[in-house]
Amino acid sequence: MINSQWQLAHTPSGGWPVDQDFVLNQEEVPDPAPGQVLTRTIYLSMDPYQWGRRRNGTEVPGQVCHGRTVAQVVSSNEGPFEPGDYIFNTNGWQSYGLTGQGISHFGYMHPRRLDPGQAPLSTAIGVLGMLGLTAYSGLVIQCQPRAGETVVVSAASGGVGQVAAQLAKLAGCRVVGIAGTAEKVRFCLEQLGLDACVSHLAEDFPEQLHNACPDGCDIYFENVGGKVYETVLGLLNSRARITVCGMISQYGNTDGSDAREVWKATGQRVFDAQQVEVHSLFVGNFVDQYQDRFLAEVSDYVRDEKMFYREDRWSGLEKAPVAFQAMLAGRNFGKTLVTVADETLP
Repeated sequence: MINSQWQLAHTPSGGWPVDQDFVLNQEEVPDPAPGQVLTRTIYLSMDPYQWGRRRNGTEVPGQVCHGRTVAQVVSSNEGPFEPGDYIFNTNGWQSYGLTGQGISHFGYMHPRRLDPGQAPLSTAIGVLGMLGLTAYSGLVIQCQPRAGETVVVSAASGGVGQVAAQLAKLAGCRVVGIAGTAEKVRFCLEQLGLDACVSHLAEDFPEQLHNACPDGCDIYFENVGGKVYETVLGLLNSRARITVCGMISQYGNTDGSDAREVWKATGQRVFDAQQVEVHSLFVGNFVDQYQDRFLAEVSDYVRDEKMFYREDRWSGLEKAPVAFQAMLAGRNFGKTLVTVADETLP
C-alpha cells in the first residue's frame, strides 16, 4: 500500500501559509514494530497552533505535518489496540501512521479507544477532543463563571469559541459573541443560543459591542487579538477574568514582535486599574487533572443535545493545505477538519 503524506517543504518565512510551504510525498506504508499498531487516518484536525510550530522550527522541513487524528487500526504487532479499533491519535497529515511504543503522541491527550456508539467519531478531534478541553479549561477552570455574569467570546462561531460560549450559557451567564459574517452571527444567535452577537466587520462594531454589554464584561475568552481585543478592553469590569486562548489575527505577523507581549502591554493599564485576572491558556497543563472530568461532563451535554457543534469539513487529504489556509484566514465555519477516508472499510 502507498502512504500519501504532506511534509513541510521549508521553514516558512512569510506571514501566512501558501501552497509552496507544503510538499506531497508518497512512500510505502510502514510496518508496525513490536508494541505498535498501524492505523489508517479517517479525520484530520486543522488547528491554528500548527502554524506556530511550523514558523518557529518545532516542525522541520521534510517532516510529516503534525495534526491530531481519528484513525482505525489496520494491523497490530502486540500493540495497545486491536485491528478494527477506532482510536484518537496523532497520525499527522498522512493516510497511514504508527501508534504505540516509541511513537510521539504530541498533543497531550494520549491515544485512546473510541466508541462510535457513544458519540460521532469526529467529535474526538472537536468538541470532545483537545478543542473542547481547551474551551473547558479556559472558561470553566480558569475563569470560573458565575450565573448572571457577562461573558464575551471572540471568534464565537469557531471550533473553540462555540464550545466556550455554550459552556458559559450552561453556567447561567449572559453570553455575547463576536463573529464575522452575517451568517456566522445568525448561527451564534439561533443555533448556539447566545444572548447577543455582533460582527467585528461592522463599521460601528465598538458601539454595537458596547450596547450588547450594558453591564460591562466579567469574562473575556480571547481568540483573536487586534481591534477586537482593544474594543473589549473598554468594557472590562472590576476583577474581570480573561483567558488568552489565541490571537489568530496576529499569527501572520512578520515584524518579529511577540504577539503575547504586545497584547499584554496594550492592556496593562486597564488590567492594573480594574484588577483584571489574566490567564495564559496552555491546554497541556490541564490534561492529567481535568481530562476525565471534561469528557464525562461534556459527553453528557453532547448526548443530551444541550451542546450544539458545527464542523467545517473538507474531503480528501489533498485538500489539507487549502483547508489549513482557509481556517487561518477565517474562511472556516466551525471546527475545521479533513475527511481522509471513510469510517468503514470497503
